[in-house]
Amino acid sequence: MARRTRVLSAFALAAAAALVPVQATAQQAAPAAPPGTPCAAPVKPASQMAVESCDSPERIIEKAANIVPTSGQLAWQQREVTAFTHFGMNTFTGREWGSGTEDEKLFAPKSIDVDQWMRAYKAAGAEQVMLTAKHHDGFVLYPSRYTDHSVELSPGSPDVVGAYVKAARKAGLKVGLYLSPSDGAELPHAWHAQWVESIRKKQAEGKPLSLPEQMALEDGDRAPAGEGRFGNGSAATERTIPTLVPGDDRAAAVKRHKLPTFTVMADDYDAYYLNQLYEIFTQYGPIEELWLDGANPWSGSGITQKYNVKQWFDMVKALSPNTVVFQGPQGVRWVGNEGGTARETEWSVTPHATDPWTGLGSLPNDSTDADIGSRARLLDPTTKYLQWYPAEADVSIRPGWFYHPEQQPKTAPQLMNLYEKSVGRNAALLLNVPPNRDGRIADADVASLTAFGKAVRNTYGTDVRRAQAPGPYTFDRVAVREDIRHGQRVEKFAVEARIDGSWQRIAEGTTIGNRRILPLASPVTATAVRVKVLESRAAPHLGATTLHLRMSRRPGVGGHPRSR
Repeated sequence: MARRTRVLSAFALAAAAALVPVQATAQQAAPAAPPGTPCAAPVKPASQMAVESCDSPERIIEKAANIVPTSGQLAWQQREVTAFTHFGMNTFTGREWGSGTEDEKLFAPKSIDVDQWMRAYKAAGAEQVMLTAKHHDGFVLYPSRYTDHSVELSPGSPDVVGAYVKAARKAGLKVGLYLSPSDGAELPHAWHAQWVESIRKKQAEGKPLSLPEQMALEDGDRAPAGEGRFGNGSAATERTIPTLVPGDDRAAAVKRHKLPTFTVMADDYDAYYLNQLYEIFTQYGPIEELWLDGANPWSGSGITQKYNVKQWFDMVKALSPNTVVFQGPQGVRWVGNEGGTARETEWSVTPHATDPWTGLGSLPNDSTDADIGSRARLLDPTTKYLQWYPAEADVSIRPGWFYHPEQQPKTAPQLMNLYEKSVGRNAALLLNVPPNRDGRIADADVASLTAFGKAVRNTYGTDVRRAQAPGPYTFDRVAVREDIRHGQRVEKFAVEARIDGSWQRIAEGTTIGNRRILPLASPVTATAVRVKVLESRAAPHLGATTLHLRMSRRPGVGGHPRSR
């Protein structure tokens, strides 16, 4: 199998001329398969493909080169920054992980200024926002019909989800919602009581306690607030979603088929979770992203819940076809850390050992691995599926995910560094900015967000060629793109600049994807720039290459003079 090497220069930039791609030579064709086998058909672009036993290594790479995003994924990747909003019971208890036994009346914001949140997020350049509608404690930020552990019993009964979605759309922002699959409020009561006693014994013996154990111990003998549906061992039986409750306001619409229904085989908790998903999508949709956290705080203590995720995915697909699901099939994946940084080599095309529709994540190698999508991973014998599965890099502006008054936000330069190491490495940045107990984003956070957004716009808002025409051009960053409508194919590339009449290599990288930002060690002044694709899985399709200069280095701002 010949790796594509020394592909002709993909872009040439002469003075202020437009960048024009040069056609790369075609990929070497895979050996022909016997007629009538699945491997005899031509490989056509798709967002997900199965790897057949008859597929040759060349054909597997050809398939990988033709994995492309869905329309929902493509739109999601073009929204490079999402603002995450961790707000809930933990905001008022000072915790990061709740127990699920908290009194609903503890959730008591003085006000909820969602419009202020949106102004702060837009100042940072966010194009999408995402709210924790339910965290691991099981407290729900809208009045759900299926649990009393919600804002319905909080002072003022505020529908935070409804207000959030309305404010986001008013501000022109796309919307995502986080609905934790794990749920402390739904832990079985008898099991929970025994668990608390075992924690007390563990503490008396001087053994260290996990964070969930510490929270449970703090709340003592308070029982979980729900109905004990999580991991209760109930049988899966045929159920109808939505499961109408007494006096349900949707009954007439369901009867007239104005609202869809779904017949599923589900246990108690899966039915509960499906009903909540149904509420979210039918009451607050359309939703651009659904965030499914994979945490299970109690698995080490002897209780877990087996999810039938395929039914979740099928229902979401039916209710909102363009929603991308975090950890879902043809959705988006965790980058592998909570530091907001992507890999130097970040693939949006990933191999899977199992059907992505049957599990959360389903990567054959853990998301924290350094290698997610190399040829070696693609050609591993365990690979059974390929899909478009781009990375999302999550990080909080503060040390915690929920607001704690003693913590301070990251500075604008720190956020800029994260932007270049996430968005600039083929990932989306998911930046958490938590509101405080007054229901507002703190002034210090707003200041950091505003300065960060301004820095991004000043640096990446325009190509220096426009400000410095007719050249030469001084820059210290090069942004390279692939047209990901055709997939992600580049495996190695280099950037060259014509300096004092001769071409010099100034940067190089491996993957490109939606966007690759290459910071230079020092500013360069050149009359032309070109990108050479050195290795590729098939003929590359590059987008515009742009040149940028940090604001601090711009002429007239104490910066780097163009004459140097």
